[in-house]
Amino acid sequence: MKRIVFVGAGSMAEAIIAGIVNEDVIAAKDVYVTNKSDEERLLFLQEKYGVSIVSADRRELNEANLIILATKPKDIHQAMADIIHHLNDRAAVLSVIAGVSISTIESGLGKRPIARSMPNTSATIGKSATGVTMNQSVSLEMKNSILGLLSAIGIVKEVSEDELHLVTALSGSGPAYIYYLVEALEEAAIARGLASVTARELIIQTLDGAASMLKMTGEEPHVLRKNVTSPGGTTEAGLHALSTNSFKETIASCIYKAENRSRELGALSDKIST
Repeated sequence: MKRIVFVGAGSMAEAIIAGIVNEDVIAAKDVYVTNKSDEERLLFLQEKYGVSIVSADRRELNEANLIILATKPKDIHQAMADIIHHLNDRAAVLSVIAGVSISTIESGLGKRPIARSMPNTSATIGKSATGVTMNQSVSLEMKNSILGLLSAIGIVKEVSEDELHLVTALSGSGPAYIYYLVEALEEAAIARGLASVTARELIIQTLDGAASMLKMTGEEPHVLRKNVTSPGGTTEAGLHALSTNSFKETIASCIYKAENRSRELGALSDKIST
């Protein structure tokens, strides 16, 4: 991978840039960024990560091996129209935009190697959980390059394009659910009189420990849960409250709503491209 251009410079683009630059996957000098109008944002990324800003004549787009689409879904069609005449025929495209289908990207940028992925913002620290799918135009060499790039920012799993909607709901949006859980735990602890700093540290370590237990022991979640739950004890009382308040049903609804929204965004993009 000789040169990458990010089209879009939001939080997801920054997370991936941070991951690949910090892991030395690609030299910062070979990473370029452009966006619709926010020059201040581009300068921030340049100063923080050492990447370059696409020049006014956009020659970097023509020289790029890989274009990473990282705009908001509503901006994708204008973004593709802005870059199509600057791309070389060999350039592959990797989209990290929720819901936007490969067929929509093909309509905007022509038949070329195209991959869709859904990392999450933990890419910033090399801990993303990413799903990816590719069209048949992606060569084995390019496939390995894309998988290598995504592996540098965390784990990566190949899935079907249809499954990517669920991956978006599960791991793409997943960090926000975890942060929301932390907010709830912290607020409850503070309300009962625990100092906020103490609550935060205990919660973070509890999450880290639980995740490590799942990863290192290989045990099923329900086994680990039962190991912590003594009959008539405190954990059982807390779990009963979660069950009574439809905890699992709420989580299922959360995933369904997010997956459905990904499909809606995809349908909207497909409609605009036809």
